[in-house]
Amino acid sequence: MLVDTHCHLGSEQFVADLDQVLDRAWAAGVAHIVVIGESRAAAERALVLAGGNERLSATAGVHPHDAAGWEPETESWLGHTLADSRVVAAGEVGLDYHYDHSPRDVQQAVFERQLELAAVAGKPAVIHAREADDDIAAILGHHPNVTAILHSFSSGPRLLRAALEAGHYVSFSGMVTFKNWRDDDAVRLVPADRLLVETDAPYLAPVPHRGRRNEPGFVGQTALRLAAVRGVAPERLIAETGANARRVFGPRLPA
Repeated sequence: MLVDTHCHLGSEQFVADLDQVLDRAWAAGVAHIVVIGESRAAAERALVLAGGNERLSATAGVHPHDAAGWEPETESWLGHTLADSRVVAAGEVGLDYHYDHSPRDVQQAVFERQLELAAVAGKPAVIHAREADDDIAAILGHHPNVTAILHSFSSGPRLLRAALEAGHYVSFSGMVTFKNWRDDDAVRLVPADRLLVETDAPYLAPVPHRGRRNEPGFVGQTALRLAAVRGVAPERLIAETGANARRVFGPRLPA
């Protein structure tokens, strides 16, 4: 079961040809797509998409870029939304110290609160981590009841070790196909039962689609690269990552 575990399908870049994008994904063997709701507007769009197609699931959360806009009403909305059966995870949430669009202390507080809400809902959290490895690891350590998915992994070995020791999942995107990718060791270190694959579409299109809009039908290219690095058959890697997606995101995904 080939699953795109992180796709911004609600992006305006897909509005004009969404049906064709999905048709190409199904034709490419994609069985399920997790549609990321990284803001209230994105989550509401993801919910609409997931409500109209059983092969789509939604997430809901507030991206660290937007943490400064967190209000009590935001918390109420997110707590309610995470209880929706169409929503399989909180996210994407986390820390971004590269752009610092929100103050770091505010990012940290909002990240903590969203992990608390995920714990109440009994759902995992999709993590955005950029240049904040130590603080991501520390904050995840405060919430041992929440399973994390480190999305589009490109962080350092300390965060990887901390995540794996805590039983979290690690997802790789099309970046692993880029000429400047230099971390095949991370791909090999992730246990087979903690590995996931994603597109992060419309961003990070894998080779040979580099420079184009990414879409969920391209997730197989990333799976092929991961299989080659790990020295396993593509069919085995697809089966393993599909089973992992079903385990972490729950029964909305097909068995």
